[in-house]
Amino acid sequence: MNTLPALVDWYQNLTAENLPAIRTFYAENCYFKDPFNEFRQRRQVEQLFAEMFQKLDNPRFVITEVVQQERSAFLVWTFDFRVRRRSLSIVGTSHLKFDEQGRVQYHRDYWDAAEELYEKLPVIGFLIRQLKKLA
Repeated sequence: MNTLPALVDWYQNLTAENLPAIRTFYAENCYFKDPFNEFRQRRQVEQLFAEMFQKLDNPRFVITEVVQQERSAFLVWTFDFRVRRRSLSIVGTSHLKFDEQGRVQYHRDYWDAAEELYEKLPVIGFLIRQLKKLA
């Protein structure tokens, strides 16, 4: 069962209102990891997305590339959002593995927090850019 096209569509149209559809796409005991979080339950992933809508303005995923092989896929994405009237974008990839029912059982996000986030912040960004110049 190939649920990847529907999953990609869900990511790109994700809202607080359609967030409960995560139960269709993710296994209950899925593994999730990104640079800041590590979970082993779908409810924790759902809570992470819910907090995203509470803390950020207009969060949106744009999937630019999808590569699938059997029950594994890589998604290349841009995450656009606004925070404190600043527009920001993070570019990253997700490695997904699916169970027999086509639900995500493994989700690992790869993105460089220093380059994609910290460097864009006013004070810490300046410090990181200066450190990179020294290297």
